[in-house]
Amino acid sequence: QVQLVESGGGLVQAGASLRLSCAAFGRSFSTYIMGWFRRAPGKEREFVAASSRTGINTAYADSFKGRFTISRENAKNTVFLQMNNLKPEDTDVYYCAADSSLRSAVVGDEYASWGQGYQVTVSS
Repeated sequence: QVQLVESGGGLVQAGASLRLSCAAFGRSFSTYIMGWFRRAPGKEREFVAASSRTGINTAYADSFKGRFTISRENAKNTVFLQMNNLKPEDTDVYYCAADSSLRSAVVGDEYASWGQGYQVTVSS
């Protein structure tokens, strides 16, 4: 497994933006499909976004399309989640995930490696 370390969460007002970062250690970053998920206590993981190894192909949950953007800089071993026009309902703990090979990038159970999670809180 690759170690994933997240940063960039925080508290913002509705309409503001945040960018989450997820840095990978221990293995070549370019070999991993990357995903972003969120999970509130007691709830199931929810898919947010995913990126192919090169970043050319991306996928988003419908509720985040047009506001959130996943990107990656393989030279820096980092994947990002740019979150714009944040809403109070976006409040949650966000996790990055990685796997070298999987069948579906939108299914959390497919990923072998996970970040520690970062709290995003959006006030109204």
